[in-house]
Amino acid sequence: MNLESQKVTLNKSAEDAFNFLNDVKNFESLMPENISKFEILGEDKFLFALKGMPEIVLKKKETTPYSKIVLGAAGGKLDFSLVGNITEIDSNTSEVQLNFEGEFNAMMAMMIKGPISKFIDTLATNMVTAV
Repeated sequence: MNLESQKVTLNKSAEDAFNFLNDVKNFESLMPENISKFEILGEDKFLFALKGMPEIVLKKKETTPYSKIVLGAAGGKLDFSLVGNITEIDSNTSEVQLNFEGEFNAMMAMMIKGPISKFIDTLATNMVTAV
């Protein structure tokens, strides 16, 4: 299953956007209002939970300076990744789009498609004011 967030334009350079997303502590400011837990587990890993959902641990898996950051599930029953693609528009403007990629059975995919789509759109939308 592959889901894409809306593309958001930031009044920051691609380098600034990358540096913000590269620091996992900053993801707390991107979380939706219904977050019930956020905890830093290391410089490249954090745990979060939304009300009514299980806890999820994300770990930084890959970075390509100023253009891409990949976070992946660290443990748990679901294997997925959250990819932040950063495109430089000019020296003071960049565009970011989040992609969620995971392999799920049809029943699980049906259940999580809506909530995950809403979640990644919220992360992207919150970037406009947080970065």
